[in-house]
Amino acid sequence: MNIVTLSVTSRDDVTRRALAAFGGEAQGAHHSFASPDLLWQTLTRKRWDLIQAMTGQGVMSIREAARRVGRDMKAVHGDVQALIGAGVIHKEGRGIVFPYDGVHVDFMLTKAA
Repeated sequence: MNIVTLSVTSRDDVTRRALAAFGGEAQGAHHSFASPDLLWQTLTRKRWDLIQAMTGQGVMSIREAARRVGRDMKAVHGDVQALIGAGVIHKEGRGIVFPYDGVHVDFMLTKAA
């Protein structure tokens, strides 16, 4: 199964993972956010619904994505552009794709300082 991990990760952790990958250690697919605020700003509820509808489905048109989430195509187009800009989904030919069969979200909440 092709799974991506979405995480809140420090720059040091991203660097450590990159160096390990350069050293030949498999890292799997990751998309890291610098803070929980950035994660939630990027992955709004409606965008999360869109990702869920696209998971494991291959390339589809924005019109089809909008149909699957029951939303207006113009509104979905805006969310698609935001997710493409964040590198979460990709353009492929004349369509869009979230190229994973599963999503793992990984971050830790700790007490406020």
